[in-house]
Amino acid sequence: MKRNSGNRWDWRIGAVALVLGGLLLAWYGIGNVAAAPPVNLAAGPPVKGDLSGVTQNWDKVLPVAERFIILTAFNNEAVRDNETGLVWEKAPDALQRTWLFATTTCANKSVGGRKGWRLPSFDELASLVDPSVPAGPLLPAGHPFDNVQSSGYWAAPTWAALATEAWVVNFHMGGVGTTLKSLDRFYWCARGAGHADTY
Repeated sequence: MKRNSGNRWDWRIGAVALVLGGLLLAWYGIGNVAAAPPVNLAAGPPVKGDLSGVTQNWDKVLPVAERFIILTAFNNEAVRDNETGLVWEKAPDALQRTWLFATTTCANKSVGGRKGWRLPSFDELASLVDPSVPAGPLLPAGHPFDNVQSSGYWAAPTWAALATEAWVVNFHMGGVGTTLKSLDRFYWCARGAGHADTY
């Protein structure tokens, strides 16, 4: 029995209409799709521990009072950077260690009763450097951190040109470079989404 070619196109047109109708409903928020309320970024600085209304896209320059929030939920042992969305130890260890020791220590660390810490990438670590500061650890004036040394800090990535070296961010001069992983440097653990190829 020969099929009618017109019927074959009828069901295809009906399927396309059904899909387009569903897309329109979702687009206009009709039906069970609830539209999320807009975030008011002009509402002022967030309160301690409040993570709403802040950027995680590295696209803002905030005053220190709005940028760094000491997190009460972490027993005041961690600081959120509202420019990057990262959470940092408020007081990194004041000891110099090898890159492997630093990497392992961050991975096993508990700060404010929370695990999930890591050695940051060099761009994340360098985001804390304020080149306008004349001396001493080059952090923004009025920052809430303790124990930060005016010296080099390990970053997680290995130097692609030489596997025995890793990246270091210098809080004395503000530069980024590499050094042997077997040498001792300071380290500062961070929490938040990281680079998959970091370790």
